[in-house]
Amino acid sequence: MVAVKSPLTEAAQKTVGDALQTSLVDLIDLALVAKQAHWNLVGRNFKVVHEHLDEVVDLARQYQDEVAERAIAIGVNPDGRARTVADRTVLPQPEAGYLADDKVVATITDTLARLVERFRERVEVTDEPDKVTQDLFIEIVAALEKQHWMFQAQIAD
Repeated sequence: MVAVKSPLTEAAQKTVGDALQTSLVDLIDLALVAKQAHWNLVGRNFKVVHEHLDEVVDLARQYQDEVAERAIAIGVNPDGRARTVADRTVLPQPEAGYLADDKVVATITDTLARLVERFRERVEVTDEPDKVTQDLFIEIVAALEKQHWMFQAQIAD
């Protein structure tokens, strides 16, 4: 079997690979959480929130692919299997059944804030071992922060 040789040192590969794997789990679960809310949403602001949730799903799916491909590029096998995501996710899960639009907006706002914090930590962790991965994480932070702002604006007093 041919393996992809890493351009990074073994220690750097481990650090960066771990950051990429946890990012992959976060992004896969973000897409699942947002889609679950999208399907079960009800309320006065249904249409706007429903469509906005699809933007979050699209963002998560785009970046999960980029994160997984970056992992392979540095010789780390990404693991996006359902069991792995279920076992390792830290994101709060939506309740079953209908979800009120105001609760969804609050929950997604909190989820995005948590992810921004996690990705900002990864920006710091990858500063020394791999600027290329760090650049990807910076791009993801910017996209997550934009979505966070847009959801947060819906609940501002």
